[in-house]
Amino acid sequence: MSHVEDPKALGRRLRELRTEAGFSRRELGFPGCSPAYIAKIEAGDRVPSLQVLRELARRLQVSEGFLVNGSDPESSFFSGLLEAEVALRLDDFEQALVLYEEALEQADTDALRSQALEGLGHVACRAGDPRQAVEYLTEALRLGGDEPFDRPRLTETLGRVYASLGELAPAIALFERCVEHFDHELDPIQYVRFACLLGYALTDNGDFAAAERVVARALVHGRAVTDPYTRSRLYWSQARLLLEQGKSDLAERYARKTLDTLSATEDTYALGHAHQLLANVYLDLGRPEEAEELLREGRPLIASAANKIELAHYQIEEARVLAALGREEEAAALAMKITPELGEAQPGDAGRAYLLLAEIFEDVGERVRAKELYELGVELLEQQGPNRYVVGGYRSLARLLKDEGRSEEALRVLERAVDVQEQVGRALR
Repeated sequence: MSHVEDPKALGRRLRELRTEAGFSRRELGFPGCSPAYIAKIEAGDRVPSLQVLRELARRLQVSEGFLVNGSDPESSFFSGLLEAEVALRLDDFEQALVLYEEALEQADTDALRSQALEGLGHVACRAGDPRQAVEYLTEALRLGGDEPFDRPRLTETLGRVYASLGELAPAIALFERCVEHFDHELDPIQYVRFACLLGYALTDNGDFAAAERVVARALVHGRAVTDPYTRSRLYWSQARLLLEQGKSDLAERYARKTLDTLSATEDTYALGHAHQLLANVYLDLGRPEEAEELLREGRPLIASAANKIELAHYQIEEARVLAALGREEEAAALAMKITPELGEAQPGDAGRAYLLLAEIFEDVGERVRAKELYELGVELLEQQGPNRYVVGGYRSLARLLKDEGRSEEALRVLERAVDVQEQVGRALR
């Protein structure tokens, strides 16, 4: 396996090739590789990721191998890592894991170990092991000595994993640092990328006022950007925020824009998620037939690349549709299948699944089981920030308690719902 044995030599070669090509650092830079980061590579202080190295070589019109070692134009940086990345993109997690572990064993510097650990983190994330992903990715960032904004792909994955675990504070901190940096660097694409991620995290944390400010500023930064992914991020963040605020009629507009924008790309994975988002909105609007059609269209798209957790998320929406269409037994069977797959690592999603189950059992008259499930769902959702799902859980639980003649307990549960509303500063519907 070839690798960068001498980062100083790579830095000198990059500087010489850039100078010969007549590029300034700013002209050579691109989203994910700022002029400041190029300066660090040229000083020998950073070993660029495979993706950054590949793009630098393309812009300088040389092979990756020549940029790495000055000879052997057929060689490539971290051939083992390249094979591992291909395996990961093909969802061959076993092979990707083996190749990244081999790369880690052969790495002889912290910078190289950092690259291999990042790969292992992406494998763990895609394979549905968020705790392991956090361990690998945080260690990769530490060993590399990089700032979060120096490695956008790593940071986005790490922040998303933190958020999926309900650990929103570290996710918000990571995204805020990137937003501040890319605002200073005048990089609108990366700014919008991390501003939208920050908006998602703030929304999930119940801090709607801050989320609104972040998303509004992202819209200003993104006005001149035509990249479909950037545009879809903006629409998606608006739709999610409005949906969490209970403004489903307004969320529909932005969810539809997200779907239409992504339809112009060949990214079936993102397009599948867009179907899921719009179906979620339609369910909230009481239009389950349209939601069912969207989910049917989106299933083969998302199934092509989603991990088991993401598929479970998708099945939650499918179960909600079945319940809304009056097919309670099918909905209950699917929801029962989903819940164990989510596990303790995904408290928010597991909590939503329990509430869904509770609604279904309540509809079929099994109120004792429904009450147990509402309590389980609320317990899990309380680990998250204030959100409309926990408020709904409180209300449903209070209704059952009241029907049982336990009015004092019902009142205490409703008071907890009011507390959540007060934390947010507005009604959560």
